[in-house]
Amino acid sequence: MQKIIVIVGPTASGKSALAVLLAKKFNGEVVSADSRQVYRGLEIGSAAITDREMRGVPHHLVGIVSPREVCTTGHFVAAARDAIADIARRGRVPIVAGGTAFWVNALAQGIVLPEIKPDTALRRRLEKKSAAQLFAILKKADPRRAGDIEQQNPRRLIRAIEIARSLGRVPPFVKHRVFNTLWLGLNPAPVLLARRVTARAERMIRDGLAAETRALARSIPIKRVREFGFEYRAALLYNRGELTRKQFAARLVADTLHYAKQQNRWWKRNPAIYWITAPDVARRFGARHKWDNVHAAAISLVKKFLQKSPSRTAKNRLTFRAAPAVRPARPRRLPRPGS
Repeated sequence: MQKIIVIVGPTASGKSALAVLLAKKFNGEVVSADSRQVYRGLEIGSAAITDREMRGVPHHLVGIVSPREVCTTGHFVAAARDAIADIARRGRVPIVAGGTAFWVNALAQGIVLPEIKPDTALRRRLEKKSAAQLFAILKKADPRRAGDIEQQNPRRLIRAIEIARSLGRVPPFVKHRVFNTLWLGLNPAPVLLARRVTARAERMIRDGLAAETRALARSIPIKRVREFGFEYRAALLYNRGELTRKQFAARLVADTLHYAKQQNRWWKRNPAIYWITAPDVARRFGARHKWDNVHAAAISLVKKFLQKSPSRTAKNRLTFRAAPAVRPARPRRLPRPGS
């Protein structure tokens, strides 16, 4: 199977920087798995990587969909597989930088999604409800699916309800693995993560999150803007004068840290992830909380992985647990699943 490297972890943990470092080291290219960075016009609120931060490493599936359209998990998986095949065909290493857990799992674990046609009438009724109301409906219809879904994602909640109404419940996902995956996990210490999240919130406000939100609100419905995440919901309140700048920043920090906790709970379910946290690196490399050594640990793991595939057996696993130099000018549109 095609080898890929997947980098996961909470927001602001350094996934993008590590992906670029590994791409430079191992002649790789990056496939973004972020369900908001795939859209154009959300660069600030989604903390999308900048051209300067890419350091000449090609990045795929960034800013290629209009915010008026909806990019589903199926669309993403189809496009990501095409990108990975293209990267591998040119002799390069595919590196998936994951921001959206469900998208990453669907791609790397080969999850086959149920093919249920959209129910327009049902969607119109559900779109009038809040995320909390939608979650309550799903919990009643399918408690199992409610236990592992993003509770603040109305679009995903509506889709789950739609499937549950059609099939009686959301069926367990069928997996058809097509990649040999090395999972790398970043999880900074809480103090470090809080510091980075605070700096990011200030940078978002300084770079013009409020103006970006106003521009979105002029081109798409406000309801659609809210669907793009808590950053835009907070910016809408700020633009209406309901939050001061200080309250705006504090809300961004609090919501981001809450989201990071949710992400960590999700990733802890995956035993295949090699967590390269600072304490683990200290034990392995004899240093204390130096993130340069986390990068060294990642390089060591990737080198072993590319030289020889890790065994599937626990006793033989890796010992440490835990292109063109320009961005494509005209990225391809996302293909329809199965097209």
